[in-house]
Amino acid sequence: MLHEGRRNTGSLDRARQASLARDDKVDGERSRRWSGVGKAADACGILIFVTSTSLTRISYHLHPPVARITLHNPPVNVIDIPMMEQVSGAIADAEARAEVTVLIFGGGDKVFSAGVDVAAHTPDKVEEMLAKFHAIFRRLVASRKVLVAAVHGHCLGGGAELAMMCDVVITSESAVWGFPEISLGCFPPVAAAALASLAGQKHAAELILTGRRFDGLEARFLGLANWAVPDHQVKEKTDEVVARLAGLSPAALAVTKKALYGWDAMHFDKGLARAEKAYLEELMRTEDAREGVQAFLEKREPRWRGR
Repeated sequence: MLHEGRRNTGSLDRARQASLARDDKVDGERSRRWSGVGKAADACGILIFVTSTSLTRISYHLHPPVARITLHNPPVNVIDIPMMEQVSGAIADAEARAEVTVLIFGGGDKVFSAGVDVAAHTPDKVEEMLAKFHAIFRRLVASRKVLVAAVHGHCLGGGAELAMMCDVVITSESAVWGFPEISLGCFPPVAAAALASLAGQKHAAELILTGRRFDGLEARFLGLANWAVPDHQVKEKTDEVVARLAGLSPAALAVTKKALYGWDAMHFDKGLARAEKAYLEELMRTEDAREGVQAFLEKREPRWRGR
């Protein structure tokens, strides 16, 4: 059902599909490597931390029925292309495991993620970046696992998109959420496609068009989080929710997710495809978009020209 919105025949769509196919091949190879390690550890009943020289941006922790992906790119967990590839690989591995019911996303105690690497928005990298980043969300929308996000600190841009697309979100009250891409002369394609269904059209428009930041309490009010709790209670609340999910039928949860999100998944994929097209074929050809990215990299105020 997810692929019904991917029938464009233009060069952009062909390039994106080719890139995703390459990612799938890499992820499959990585998943097979992790699967061997994981099964050996599971057979011994060991709490496992899967480590690999290739996992430089995340930690991937398996303790069935739970799998955990922790973003780890200090100091603010910027989501660069290597992290995108590693997150996609971890999701693919978890998805292939019948014994895994819940997939948890987390960051550090002081930051979830400050968003996608601005340096990856340059003309020579932006198409690859967008394809790899959005591959994560296509995997999430198609996932049969219950997706949980535990949010501390800054949760901005692509980090906020990652958190909001999970089924269950526990945020600290003091967490800093936002979609600040407009300040760079850009916009967040995933939020453009999905935020209105969570927060309502007016709220989505205001948040994306102004780029303002807001705390965890407002994130809960807007429908981006299920609970907003004091910082020290995020782990406790997450463990409570996961324990309840772990006691339920994996088969029932998987089928229920399919029924719950089937219609939304089709519309999300179509909306994301349109947002990608506008981003690459219109936005990134403007002088303002190039100026916004360059100004950020040069640590100066942008000089907008309106074209």
